[in-house]
Amino acid sequence: MSQGKRIVLASRPVGEPKPSDFRLEEYAVPEPGAGQVLLRTIWLSLDPYMRGRMSDGPSYAQPVPVGGVMEAGTVSEVIASNNPGFAKGDIVLSRAGWQTHALSDGKGLSKVDPKLAPISTAVGVLGMPGMTAYTGLLDIGKPQAGETVVVAAASGAVGSAVGQIARIKGARAVGIAGGKDKCDFVKNELGFDDCLDHRDPDLAAKLKEACPKGIDVYFENVGGAVFEAVFPLLNPFARVPVCGLIAHYNDTESKPPKWAATMMRAILTKRLTFRGFIVSDFAARHGDFLRDMSQWVREGKVKYKEFVTDGLESAPDAFMGLLKGANFGKQLVRVGPDKA
Repeated sequence: MSQGKRIVLASRPVGEPKPSDFRLEEYAVPEPGAGQVLLRTIWLSLDPYMRGRMSDGPSYAQPVPVGGVMEAGTVSEVIASNNPGFAKGDIVLSRAGWQTHALSDGKGLSKVDPKLAPISTAVGVLGMPGMTAYTGLLDIGKPQAGETVVVAAASGAVGSAVGQIARIKGARAVGIAGGKDKCDFVKNELGFDDCLDHRDPDLAAKLKEACPKGIDVYFENVGGAVFEAVFPLLNPFARVPVCGLIAHYNDTESKPPKWAATMMRAILTKRLTFRGFIVSDFAARHGDFLRDMSQWVREGKVKYKEFVTDGLESAPDAFMGLLKGANFGKQLVRVGPDKA
């Protein structure tokens, strides 16, 4: 019987995750039982939300148990099937996690059409990150033609799509990213109207200059100093979809900002809308998303960039780097070849 590999949560991190919080294990690849399929992982998606799953604090989802396989979306190949809904060779979107092989009863699996786009996009621009951008911006942000949309982490999987969709809808898109190379890519390749470096000590002043009419929609992926630069520029009735707060995921204590009272007063007087969301809130929109986004990708209106590491063993370092902004585009791990 062949051997598989998996990465489990060895301990709950305090602050930044470290290599010892993960453990690589080998296991016997199982045989599928009645109604089951055996999956072989091709692409593993790494995303910031996984940091929350490593902790056992209150959240919208159950944490990964210590000793449990790290949670993740995957693109997998069906290599054996006892389920009439899936045939050997099918490519599927699954939640197999950080492992080379997994069993499934078919629930929650969806087939990926390799003719639509490269299969890696099923966990990228045509998957959860793309749908997060689409629904968060259009259903909460509701950008109007001529408005200014600002997005943090603009070179990442979600942020890059947000700005491009804003442009499609006739809005002005201003990105915030880490470093000159990322900012140049966001502006020159993705077509944002401007992009600012969050490491720039003059970020607040430069953001004000880049948004002379204020900010109507701020797509929040980061928090921290970026949010502090954005907040004073929010226009009356501005909308703030809160997708992520990566600047705070490794915080070891939670305390309100000193200017919480000022923020609450502005929310009241400017009639601001803040809404946190999880992409599953908009599951009913999946058909609309896939129709629109696949068309925009085909037409070149939405471009994407992938940041790939090879081998399951690379996942912990890649994930730790993701939390520090080391990735340039959608972070993926190539676990195996496209076809066995």
